[in-house]
Amino acid sequence: MLRDGLSRSVDVPVTVDLEAGYGLEPAELVAALLRIGAAGCNLEDTDHSSESLRDPDQQADWLRRVRKAANDQDYGLVINARVDVFLHSLDKRSQADLLDDALRRARAYLEAGADCVYPITLWERDALASFVADVGSPVNILATPRAPAIADLAELGVARISWAGSLYRGAMEWLAGKVASLADEASQAGLPLRSLS
Repeated sequence: MLRDGLSRSVDVPVTVDLEAGYGLEPAELVAALLRIGAAGCNLEDTDHSSESLRDPDQQADWLRRVRKAANDQDYGLVINARVDVFLHSLDKRSQADLLDDALRRARAYLEAGADCVYPITLWERDALASFVADVGSPVNILATPRAPAIADLAELGVARISWAGSLYRGAMEWLAGKVASLADEASQAGLPLRSLS
């Protein structure tokens, strides 16, 4: 599942997106993270077997056990607890209507030992400002086209911004466009495509 190498090959802290933990028990999860030298991890409250939100008390208990397993190893693991309330209600309800549930979950996860909360896909400025102000702890926001600009997020007090797969997707779109352009130029010049290397 987790491979050695990357965190030991770079001079910056590496965090790992662990989805919902891949069914690992907290001690196993922490041992794997420690082995690869991860500085932190994202852990979400989506139950992928049912594609629904986990019960927040059960998620908090699981996060508490992850924190204990890290503490038992004297491992300063940074736990970024993802709050998926907004993700599961995309375009169905106003984000302001979801704040109470999101805040209840965030507070439970922080009390359980999370260092940061990540209300993924929260982008409405007023709802985001309320969440950051009310949670009273570091907040991670996903950069999306609808989210406020970086300077605005900083002004609101956001502690961390994630780009997730958007940088990779952008690079792949550029590469696909470049390859298509080169293939078109080669075709117009009468060159066989195998000449492109």
